[in-house]
Amino acid sequence: MKTTYFVVLALVGMLGISTGCKKKEGTSQMTVKMVDAPGDFQQVNVEVLQVQVHHDGQGWINLPTVAGVYDLLTLQNDVSATLVNAGTLPSGDLQQLRLVLGDENNVMVDSLYYPLATPSAQQSGLKINLNSNFAPNTQYELVLDFDAEKSIVIQGNGSYSLKPVIRVLSINPL
Repeated sequence: MKTTYFVVLALVGMLGISTGCKKKEGTSQMTVKMVDAPGDFQQVNVEVLQVQVHHDGQGWINLPTVAGVYDLLTLQNDVSATLVNAGTLPSGDLQQLRLVLGDENNVMVDSLYYPLATPSAQQSGLKINLNSNFAPNTQYELVLDFDAEKSIVIQGNGSYSLKPVIRVLSINPL
């Protein structure tokens, strides 16, 4: 009787281990691109330091980011900026994407640069809901539309702030 109990226990344990392994098997790749719609400014410069994704069960994962200052207004008419080029991540459910911004954010109006206040973007990042399942051994392209026109807010004192309006245009397997 004890032997049967231990055999059943061992089989249940092995089943649990193999089931758990299947959920974590494989990786996916993701390329993240950014585009923009026209805005009524001469330049809108945003410094992207890091792109991260939130993986269900593994938390935040840093992707290999092409950090830099991007003029959003140049990202129109089929022009995009590649923020992540084929970053590898575990397959499975991705809840959110986060853009961590630096402090080199500004807007040009009438040939003058004005700093863009970005209070939460530098601490916790700009979070974008994905709620997507990434299949193993598949490469995805994610296109983000950063709407500069709607994202720049003129304050009562004449300063400018960045309240990002970003939508996911597509998440497509390649």
